[in-house]
Amino acid sequence: MTQAATGSEPDERVPGRRWTVRLDPVGRGSAEVRVSCSRPACAERRLPSAAAGRTAAVAHLTAHLRATPAPRADTYCACRADGCRAHLPDTGRHARTQQPWRCGGPVVLAVITDRAGRWWQALECCSRCAAATPGARTTAASPPSAARTAGRPTPAVAGPGAGTPQFSDQQVTTRTGGPAHLPVPAPRPRPARRRPPEARVGRRVIPRDLRPVSLRDELTELGDLFRAYQKRPEPDLALLADLQERKARAFLTWSEVSCDVTLRLEAQRAEQAAAVIRRQHQHRTGCVPDGEEPGVARLLTGPAQWEYARSVLAYVAGHTPLPGAEARLLVLMLTLRTAHTGTGNLVGQDVNALGLTDPEDLVQQLTGCGWLSLPGTVGDLLASRPENPTPITVPSLVPGKDGTGPFTFGRKTRPKLSGWAQRAVSDKKLRKVKAPADARLLAVTLATWTDDVGRLGPGGRGVTLDALTTRVPVGADELRDLVDRLTAADWLTDAALTDTHLIGRLTERVLPLTCPLED
Repeated sequence: MTQAATGSEPDERVPGRRWTVRLDPVGRGSAEVRVSCSRPACAERRLPSAAAGRTAAVAHLTAHLRATPAPRADTYCACRADGCRAHLPDTGRHARTQQPWRCGGPVVLAVITDRAGRWWQALECCSRCAAATPGARTTAASPPSAARTAGRPTPAVAGPGAGTPQFSDQQVTTRTGGPAHLPVPAPRPRPARRRPPEARVGRRVIPRDLRPVSLRDELTELGDLFRAYQKRPEPDLALLADLQERKARAFLTWSEVSCDVTLRLEAQRAEQAAAVIRRQHQHRTGCVPDGEEPGVARLLTGPAQWEYARSVLAYVAGHTPLPGAEARLLVLMLTLRTAHTGTGNLVGQDVNALGLTDPEDLVQQLTGCGWLSLPGTVGDLLASRPENPTPITVPSLVPGKDGTGPFTFGRKTRPKLSGWAQRAVSDKKLRKVKAPADARLLAVTLATWTDDVGRLGPGGRGVTLDALTTRVPVGADELRDLVDRLTAADWLTDAALTDTHLIGRLTERVLPLTCPLED
């Protein structure tokens, strides 16, 4: 640094303050970081992660800035000894020989940050140096200075906090002879890195000169498709398997063109991933090769049984003699018990487990209207136990003289359908949250309106509210409450009720109870 003569301006002023807050790793094999400050009074801190360390370092520096008084007007730049751009000597024809620094403007308190987020520095410097430093931010400025006499600095004014900043540039004065306050220059913006975007597929950068062009376009499109798939709200295993197969073919061609063995190995991994994902999709949808068991073991095993379940729900929706969701649920369970011959056995637990408000009164109404026949009283039915069941008869389900009834499934299918419905309405999570009868009716209805992965409606597009209210006779407000109950019971997830549709999907837990719709 060039030494000024005795009594020159820098010697009459004091050095600017400067302190640094650093973020350093503790050691190898540890995620901890160390936050230290150049001020002797500040103790070192250790944080569990780099993110926590950066937050603590910024907070520590902010506390210093708030506690620090305004910049002193009688200081010279703390950055002068660091090769600051404003202190470089002139290189033109008229280079100055007496003072190599070119400071100017009032003294400011500036903050400089490392781009990598490893250190933060606060220092007193002139506004010209702050503007010449990329990324510097000014937090405070000194009060305006007094005018200088010709050729000599003005002595400091006595008083606390008062002083006269002395810089190598000329002061600007007003017509009245008073000093004019110089505005603080804005910091020079950090230079932006202008790099052309690189096309990528996974972690691989696609060369710009890759030939043929069709291969480069295919790789670029694959990269975009994989990134778009990662943003999907729900997985689509069939689509992912197709993407992996395309990636395997493209990487194999890329390997042949560039003679890169690693590309061939990555193509093999993509081909193996496609096969595994395809098999997972087959297991989830039940479309597996002969001799293999599906990934989802459904209680009703085939499309024919699924259609039988939907036919019973449709029949009950049009032939329930009493209004309300509770009556429809009870009629559904009794219909499945007596569907083949019109007669069956029932115990009290079968009725009491449906979450009915008043099961005795409801059974009494069904017997009173003639839809149900009992050999004894309703109390005897509700008190019956498995070792002594009560025989019941539904006259409308008794086959006619030609031996046909309203349903076409056989004797072996009826107990499967009855067991499926009983398993659905008596689900343990539904019992745990004490779901009412209308919530259980909605649960068993939605189980018949899903696709192969549990999404509601054909193709996962949702169930229309018009069709849903024909099966579950409730209002819009009641339906919203039932959806919330099923979500709390881990039956529904991602549910959304719009003005026209109920969108969502059944959870993995209840997939064995679903009856997928055919595409």
